[in-house]
Order: sequence, then structure tokens, then C-alpha cells
Amino acid sequence: MDAERALVVTTDFFTPVVDDPYDYGMVAAANSLSDVYAMGGAPFLALNIAALPPDLPPEISSEILRGGAEKCLQAGVVVAGGHTVQDKEPKFGLVVVGFVHPDQMLTKSGAKSGDALVLTKPLGFGVTTTALKQQKAAPEDVDEVVGWMGKLNKSAAELAVEFGLRAGTDVTGFSLLGHGMEMADASHVGLRFFAGHIPFVSCACKYAALWTFPGGAADNRLYYGPRVKFAEKINEETQMLLFDPQTSGGLLLAVPPEKLDVFLKRAEEMQQPVWVVGEVISGKGIEVV
Repeated sequence: MDAERALVVTTDFFTPVVDDPYDYGMVAAANSLSDVYAMGGAPFLALNIAALPPDLPPEISSEILRGGAEKCLQAGVVVAGGHTVQDKEPKFGLVVVGFVHPDQMLTKSGAKSGDALVLTKPLGFGVTTTALKQQKAAPEDVDEVVGWMGKLNKSAAELAVEFGLRAGTDVTGFSLLGHGMEMADASHVGLRFFAGHIPFVSCACKYAALWTFPGGAADNRLYYGPRVKFAEKINEETQMLLFDPQTSGGLLLAVPPEKLDVFLKRAEEMQQPVWVVGEVISGKGIEVV
């Protein structure tokens, strides 16, 4: 638009991942807003996109929209209407418009060898919400995952911009390894993840052992797996958790080594969770050690 403002426009919507309609709307909104944060931008305007069954009780539809509206309010975003259609199963999400400074954008192509890889949310959302769909999930586990999925990536994006980071992506449907591969390819580098440093929600291993992975995890492994080299000691369940699709996952950021210590200290001051999960290396593809 001018020397200090570029527009970021995105959209995302999906079928329910949890049973509670308010939580569903909240998570769907946080997920949609995340694409703007993943570029270091600030969202300011949103439109609802909803497909609702005609026989869905109005109190359920209104709770979905309320969840989305209150998450947008938390983000400082105006919901300026939207559009609905009838469908057999509910679908909800947002069109989001944001601003980003052209010289401060996060892209997938800015990672450099030697950078530390930092993650801002744990993994395990897909395997847990699928356990919920299979009626195998404990309520406290669902609450934990909903809490993380509903958390905005706002402060993580602000932290990235404050430190002048150039490379980042959000971790969503293509999994940590899939989105990591996109960053590696765009930056013409390789990535090395430290399996023991990657955070998971407390119930992730339990549901991985029950093999409640969504179909997308198998798709991700089929597509990205041939270019991922796992150390022999990493078991099958852990490998699949790294291919697990995330809804409203965290940001994966590349932090130059000279900035890392101050970055971690500032994150602690902001009460923004961060985990150092790997490093950028020369070469191609991904290795998990």
C-alpha cells in the first residue's frame, strides 16, 4: 500500500474439531488469524465464513459465532459481517486481512545455516482431537489441547518482529515436519530437529500409543517422509507425532544464534512459551536426531 504497509489476506475454515460449539468457533478463529501472525503481520479485519445445517439449533450456531467473535476481540480485530450457506455438516472460519511492514515480513525463505529453530506451541493436537472423535479422550486432555489451540500467536509474532527475524511459518495441517520442509526448501537449507527437545501436550504419547492419528498424519508421512531421516532410536509413535496435523499450532521461527539468548530472555518476560527444537544446517531435507 505504501512504504510501511503491505496487506496480508488469508482464509481458512473447517469442520468441528471439538464438541463444544463455543470452543470450536474460538479455535477456528485463532487458526484463521494465525496465517497473518505467521508473516509477522497484525490482523485488523475479519469476515465470518459459515456453512450450517438448516436443522442446527440456533443456540449452537450462535455459540460458534460468539467463540469466533470473542477471539477476534481479544486480537483487536473487527468482524465486519461475513456469509453463510446451508450444508449437511457445520463448517466455520474467517477471511482475515492484516497489515505487515514490507521490510519486516516473516517468510519461509529467510532461514540461514546456523539459525536456531524455535517452536511456540507444543504438538499433539491432531492425535488428541481424533481420540475425542473416537470417544477415547479424557475431558482434561481435551481441555489442555483446546487451551493451546485457542491461544493466539499474537505475542509470538510481536516477538519475532521485535528481534528482526526473517524466517517463520505456522505449524498447521502439514505437521511440524511438513511445514519445516517448506521452510527448508524455500530457504535452500536443511533442518535438524532434536527429538528430545520437541514439546508435546501431556496426553500426546498416550493417544499415539492408541494410534488415534488423523488420516492427515499418514498423508503427511507419505508425502514428506521420504525426505526425512530419523535416528534409529526414535520409535514409530514419536515419528508419527512429528507428522501429526495441528489445528491452530504455534510458530516455527529461525533465530540467528547471536540473538538467541536475548530472544529467550525476552520471551520469558512476555510470558510467551518457546522451545528450542533444532537448528538450520547446510544441505537439503530434514534429519531428526
